Amino acid sequence: MHSPSLDTALLQQVQNQISTVIKGKPTQVADCLACLVAGGHLLIEDLPGVGKTTLAQALSLTLGLRFARVQFTADLLPSDLLGVNVFDRSAGQFSFKPGPVFAQVLLADEINRAGPKTQSALLEAMEERQVTIEGQSHALPSPFFVIATQNPSEQLGTYPLPESQLDRFLMTIRLGYPDRTAERELLSGRDSREQLAELQAVMSPTQLQAAQALARGLHVSPALLDYLQSLLDATRSGQWFVEGLSPRAGLAWLRAARAKALLAGRAHVSPEDLQSVAVQVLAHRLKARAGSGRGSAEQVRALIEAVPLP
Repeated sequence: MHSPSLDTALLQQVQNQISTVIKGKPTQVADCLACLVAGGHLLIEDLPGVGKTTLAQALSLTLGLRFARVQFTADLLPSDLLGVNVFDRSAGQFSFKPGPVFAQVLLADEINRAGPKTQSALLEAMEERQVTIEGQSHALPSPFFVIATQNPSEQLGTYPLPESQLDRFLMTIRLGYPDRTAERELLSGRDSREQLAELQAVMSPTQLQAAQALARGLHVSPALLDYLQSLLDATRSGQWFVEGLSPRAGLAWLRAARAKALLAGRAHVSPEDLQSVAVQVLAHRLKARAGSGRGSAEQVRALIEAVPLP
């Protein structure tokens, strides 16, 4: 396999540039980029105003990708997202008018405020990488990356995403409040919109696709697969979770670990790569056992500590 050094240098530049706008969140920026390199989609669960939209815009600008944002509301229709067939009088026929889903980076803001039909339309597009309008299929651009945001479910007017739809997201992260130093920089610095306007593309879409292909080909040793299978078996033991991970979830975990290894400049996947994305990939797919007194994220950490390294 070719050395990933060139792509790693570019990917590091991407992270550094995004971090000039998203201050004090290097881990979340790296997770977002790893999710994209792994070919997945990202769900950000957090309160309004912590920088979710700015992160999506900074990522698209830094990678030279077309960006669109859709505010999900209760009255948003699937056609508002996917597009519609419009009659062209001059041509005497219908032509397809694509919706915002045909961007390369789509920010689906407050996805859980839309009704189930619109949520399902987006999630089908994420899975199939195409949309079907009146029997005709339209391919989505490549790369295609959805960053969906979700308000805490206790907020009014939300429709929680069912488990089958949550599974379409490779990773879930939280940005959280900035630390005191980062917040001071935000308060005393320039407006984020000014900073975004100055961002230049560090990496082209073609180079991003090359990095995605490189990540897919990273070496995984038999010992690492043994470790991954032990972790998967542990999720299914009934000790920590109501139900364990599916084989598809295991593949998703490995894809995310490969992307993390590439970002670190390695040509092989290590146990630390699996561990570093465990909570982000697993917590939204698993339900902690009742009476454990812990959430899924805490139980994922406990499971990682309990399963011995190869």
